[in-house]
Amino acid sequence: MDRRQFVRNAGLTTAAFAALPDQSIFASPVDDKIKVVMIGVGLRGQNHLELLLKRNDVELVAICDIQDRMLTMTKAIVAKSGKPMPKIFTGDENVWRKMLELKGIKAVIISTPWELHKPMIIGAIDAGIKYVGSEVSLGINLQDHWDVVRAAEKGDAHVMMLENVCYRRDVLAALNMVRQGVFGEMIHFQGGYQHDLREVKFNDGINPYGHGVEFGDKGFSEAKWRTNHSVHRNGDLYPTHGVGPIAQCIDINRGNRFLKLNSFATKSRGLHNYIVEKGGANHPNAKVNFRLGDIVTTTIDCANGETIILQHDTNLPRPYSLGFRFQGTKGLWMDVNKSIYVEGISKPHAWDNAKEWLEKYDHPLWKKYGNDAQGAGHGGMDFFVVNAFIESAKRNQPTPLDVYDAATWSAITPLSELSIELGNETVEFPDFTGGKWMSRKPIFAQNDDY
Repeated sequence: MDRRQFVRNAGLTTAAFAALPDQSIFASPVDDKIKVVMIGVGLRGQNHLELLLKRNDVELVAICDIQDRMLTMTKAIVAKSGKPMPKIFTGDENVWRKMLELKGIKAVIISTPWELHKPMIIGAIDAGIKYVGSEVSLGINLQDHWDVVRAAEKGDAHVMMLENVCYRRDVLAALNMVRQGVFGEMIHFQGGYQHDLREVKFNDGINPYGHGVEFGDKGFSEAKWRTNHSVHRNGDLYPTHGVGPIAQCIDINRGNRFLKLNSFATKSRGLHNYIVEKGGANHPNAKVNFRLGDIVTTTIDCANGETIILQHDTNLPRPYSLGFRFQGTKGLWMDVNKSIYVEGISKPHAWDNAKEWLEKYDHPLWKKYGNDAQGAGHGGMDFFVVNAFIESAKRNQPTPLDVYDAATWSAITPLSELSIELGNETVEFPDFTGGKWMSRKPIFAQNDDY
C-alpha cells in the first residue's frame, strides 16, 4: 500500500468513528443573551454591526475604532436601531486592549486591516474571551498562523474566520449535492478571488497623499492599507473565498487535509497601467514597482487524492467571479457559466442550466433562514456567518468553522509567496491540527440548525 492510499484509508476509517455523535455538544447550556464587543467599525465592521443590532440575544457593550468618521457613522446606525449606545473606545492605536478588559465579554468581532488580525485575536484570547470572530485573513506570515492556533489551544478559545462565501446560496446547494453523491466521488475543484479591485486599491481614481507610497483619500479608504500588500508581496493574497467552500466539500481537517502546494505568478502590468490611464505617465505612483503578479495560480494536492486550483486575479479588467468548479466522477458544477452536468440525467455533452438543480438541492439552512437573511450584506451571506458565530457562542459549542480551518485556508498566502520566491517550487503544507484531522468529524452545515 503506497503512502497516499494509506492516508486515504486512514481518513475513511477514522471518519467512520467520527460519525458517532458527541454527546457533550448537546449537553451545553444556552445563554439567552451574550455580551459582544467589536474591534473595527469601518464599512465592513458596520455590516456586522447592523446584523448584531437586529438580534435580541446580543448586547453590544463596546466598539473600538480610531477613525472619527467611522465612529460617527456607527453611532448613527446604533441610534437608528433604537438599541443602547455601546461604550466607545478610540484615540490610541492600542486602545482595543483596554476595551478587552471589560468584564463579562463572551465574544469579539474583529474587522480591521489584515496585519492587525493576529495581535488582536491573541490579545482577545489572552483577555479570556472564548469566542473570536475575525475577518480574513488570519495573519501575514506562516508563524502568525501557528501563533494563533497555539493561543487558541492554550486558551481553550474558539476562533472563527468570518468567511461568508461558505454560506453563499449556490455554494451551499452545491455542497448539498456533493454530500448526496450527485456528482459521484469528488475529484477536482477550482475557485479563487477574481475581482477587479483597481478602483478599490486606488480609491476611485488615485488620490495619494503625503510622501512615499500611500494611497486613499484622507485615510478613510481600504486603499490606505490594502494597496501596499500589492506593492510588497507576490502570492495569493486572498485565498479564503475560493478555498473555504471547497474545503467543506472534501472535509479538509476532518478526514482529509492539504498535503502540498505550488504557485505561479504572471508579470505585473495591471496596476501600473491603471495609474497611467487615470493619472498620467508622470504621476508619482507610476514609478511604483508592484510585486504582485496580475494573476497568481496555486495548485494544491490533498491527502484523499483530490486536486485544487485557486486563482487570484484582482489587477486586470474583468467581471466579478469566484470561478467555482466542483467536479466528480458523475458530473460537475461550474459557476462561471451557471451550469451543471450530471451523467445519465443531463443530455449527453450538453450543459443544464444550474438554476433548477440548485433550487432542488437548496440547503436546509437557506430554507430555514432565507427570509431572515434578506437585506443582509453580500446577498444574505453575511447573516449566516454572523448567525453561526453568535449561536455557537450562545450555546457554548465549537464554531462550525474553527481555528484550524482559519489557519489552513489563510496559510495559502504565505505558502504561495514562498513557492513563487523559490522559483515555483512545491512546498509542504503544514498540518495545523497535529494529526487530529484523521479523527475529527465534519460539523459545517450538517443540518438546518446554524
